[in-house]
Amino acid sequence: MIGFNFSEHNLEQNGQDPFEKLLDLFKELLLHTSGDVKEALSWLTQLDKQYKLTDPDYGVGDFIQDLMDKGFIGKSDNPQSPSFVPTSKMEIALRRKALDDIFDQLKKSKSGQHHTKSTGQGDEFTSEMRPYEFGDKLDNISISETIKNAHINHGIEEFQITQDDLAIHETFFQSQTSTVLMIDISHSMILYGEDRITPAKKVAMALSELIITKYPKDTLDIIVFGDDAWEIQIKDLPYLQVGPYHTNTVAGLELAMDILKRRKNPNKQIMMITDGKPTCIKKGKKYFKNSFGLDRTIVNRTLALALKAKKLHIPVTTFMIARDPYLVNFVDQFTLANGGKAFYSSLQGLGEFIFMDYKTNKRKSRN
Repeated sequence: MIGFNFSEHNLEQNGQDPFEKLLDLFKELLLHTSGDVKEALSWLTQLDKQYKLTDPDYGVGDFIQDLMDKGFIGKSDNPQSPSFVPTSKMEIALRRKALDDIFDQLKKSKSGQHHTKSTGQGDEFTSEMRPYEFGDKLDNISISETIKNAHINHGIEEFQITQDDLAIHETFFQSQTSTVLMIDISHSMILYGEDRITPAKKVAMALSELIITKYPKDTLDIIVFGDDAWEIQIKDLPYLQVGPYHTNTVAGLELAMDILKRRKNPNKQIMMITDGKPTCIKKGKKYFKNSFGLDRTIVNRTLALALKAKKLHIPVTTFMIARDPYLVNFVDQFTLANGGKAFYSSLQGLGEFIFMDYKTNKRKSRN
């Protein structure tokens, strides 16, 4: 359990159902073990010994049985290696937990909540009012403001409400958006004892659950990039692991743009979570790698793709979870070339930055 601080999690009973209490912790452990149920249960047993999570009436064995009975884990299909694996129900539960955790962070923090001033016909109220216009939804009428207008315009004795009195809640226009989320899985994401991949996985799961539940007309494609780049499914996120890879940002951007070319939504964007500089490109069938400093050949290829994305009207938002001065300088160059945005975030604040940026990008003004 090196690199994971369990003190930040509430290990007290607090009147919570024993199964639900252990389930919350088990979900967290599953993310850190990349979906390895056996290892997560081993960690849970160690924590039980240290923190006395269970009692004689309900032990870890009872919890495992409940996990099976409630459909959270099942037996693997491999007869050569019988073991427990997470079910689709558990995968959904992990995404929902990630989404809840992110929103809890947002409620506790006021930083980074940048909102657009543009408004239009949509479904999210602003604090502003405007007169009724033909075609406005009647659901958006402000009753209190309309009555106040009628009182001012007609008085109490001859009280009436006319069309001129109607006041409408101004709303943000929710545009359809196609997003590609790029996740760096190079070896640096776990270097120096700091787990950077688990927060990235949490954010990806939470963002996918947000889009599935709140913005079903949007599309989200997820790709990972190391020496190469490839697409993964939402259901694969809990099992994501880093590898002995360099950082081929070029391959990730090329795949992301290829995916977005096939999407019909007018609004397209790339969100990239990374902690390092690009260190790898592919020349033909061979890899050109340079882990020392910023190699101009690799950097120039990356900046060229930033410009190409700009010409395709695809902004790239980079979320850097490192602050080395030369990395910041590179990201500044990349962002300037693309016309996108960059955020330099701590691991704890990563979800807040990504969620607020996604919601801001959803709000477009009427043409």
